[in-house]
Amino acid sequence: MRRLPLDHPGEADHRTPGRFLWWLARGQWQTLLGGMVFGVLWMGSQAVMPFVLGRAIDRGVAARDTGTLAAYAGALFGIGLVQSVAGILRHRFAVTNWLTAAYRTVQLVGRQAVHLGAPSRKVSTGEVVAIGTSDMSDLGQVMDVSARFTGAVVSFFLVAVILLQTSVTLGLVVLLGVPALMVLVGPLLGPLQRRNAHQRHLTGELANTATDIVSGLRVLRGIGGEQVFADRYRRESQATRQAGIAVARVQSVLDAMQVLLPGAFVVLVVWLGARYAVAGRITPGELVAFYGYSAFLMLPLRTATEYANKVIRGRVAARRVCRVLAAQPDFVDPADPAASPPPQSALTDARTGLRVAPGQMTALVSEQPEDAAALADRLGLCAPEPDDEVCLGDVPLTRLPRAEVRRRLVVSDTGATLFSGPLGEGLDVTGHGDVPAALATASAYDVLEALPDGLAAPVAERGRTFSGGQRQRLVLARALAADPEILVLVEPTSAVDAHTEARIAARLRDHRQGRTTVVVTSSPLLLDAVDEVAFLVDGRVAATGTHGALLRSTPGYRAVVTRGAEEEADDVGLPGGVGA
Repeated sequence: MRRLPLDHPGEADHRTPGRFLWWLARGQWQTLLGGMVFGVLWMGSQAVMPFVLGRAIDRGVAARDTGTLAAYAGALFGIGLVQSVAGILRHRFAVTNWLTAAYRTVQLVGRQAVHLGAPSRKVSTGEVVAIGTSDMSDLGQVMDVSARFTGAVVSFFLVAVILLQTSVTLGLVVLLGVPALMVLVGPLLGPLQRRNAHQRHLTGELANTATDIVSGLRVLRGIGGEQVFADRYRRESQATRQAGIAVARVQSVLDAMQVLLPGAFVVLVVWLGARYAVAGRITPGELVAFYGYSAFLMLPLRTATEYANKVIRGRVAARRVCRVLAAQPDFVDPADPAASPPPQSALTDARTGLRVAPGQMTALVSEQPEDAAALADRLGLCAPEPDDEVCLGDVPLTRLPRAEVRRRLVVSDTGATLFSGPLGEGLDVTGHGDVPAALATASAYDVLEALPDGLAAPVAERGRTFSGGQRQRLVLARALAADPEILVLVEPTSAVDAHTEARIAARLRDHRQGRTTVVVTSSPLLLDAVDEVAFLVDGRVAATGTHGALLRSTPGYRAVVTRGAEEEADDVGLPGGVGA
């Protein structure tokens, strides 16, 4: 048995859903082969039992031969024992195959999500959630049912051979009748696949909507938009329900045919066997064997239709996985990387005229806050369309490998969240960060002290058990603990009170001493602590200088900062003013 999760999931062949399923199968061929071997033994044992039972009746019971009867009874016991052991091992391999395929898929998609990065617009959160909840199960079930399907095929031919030796007519009925039944089921498979694909698409969209609503619930309540989004979710959920009903209609017909067609086929075989027994063409033992074959044939026939059904669902799931794996990040490694710029190089942006001096703390203030936030994304190559205008030293960031850019430059924006798991591991993402110093600078020690288990305390999904201000300070501590050469912080104190913000402003400069820091903010407390402020007007740097100098010389800057200070004062109940 293999250890999960895998150390490395491999490089998937995602050109088509079929190729992806085949790639999954090749990656776990040993356990698939083991499952198939025991699946053949398990179902083959059941297939030969009626044959042995019929011989026991003819040569032991009818002939009144106690020794022969005992020998056949011992054979039945041995076959039953083989069947039991093979069934247990087949089930173990089936579970292993299911888990391996499911875990491997989740690892692939998780790695791809990290590769694409948070700003990617090509893969929605709902798609990733749908893969991790339902699609991985469907892919695992394809691997699970493969072993039983192999056993069904082998046992089908085994029964056909036995019947041909007893009666050519009955053998041909089995050999020709089973494929005919599969042909009858075939017309249902196409509509089922199309409806499954549509329903999975709607499920992904619904999961995406739910994620957006939950993450923005506080904002929705604040603006009174809770009911609007609740109505939207209700409409989408009803559409998804209707799509599910459409799938269920076809699925119910297919399930009914899985019972009806094999049942009718069994009735036919039994009827023919009974007629042959009455005519004296077969012995009583062979008649009993025919009844056993008839009952047994239900199993391989239903397994065959189940296999077709699960392969269809697996292809639909594989198509979604292939779509995610085929997406390319907005920023890819250059074919001919440039030489790495030396440490302590200036960060510049030709489009806006910004120059961030190395080793200093620079603030960005804009008449339009979205312009400053967009510039922060561009500085970290997090914009949807990275360009060559952002340079580290004389080298455009797009000419550097992604790994180097991510190592040397970190952007922590307002959308950053906490990961579930132990708090300490979530804060120290590099494995060697100074978490205590980062918590002190972010004024987050009170959060730590309130947790019974401290850094070992579990964090709920997206840190929902913390307040907005606590989450923001912990996110800031995580960014500081990473200790990159260049750190870009977007509104790092927007959710904290003025006293906490003052402490963070006083400590941040000392913590980042000698390293480049860019802060997007309009808070006077933070602006007063930086080395230089760049004021943006219409997306370009219109003025630079210290906070105090710009207050005296630039009316537009003074208006932006004063407005921000008055809004913060209203939030905490202080008198308005620049120093509030």
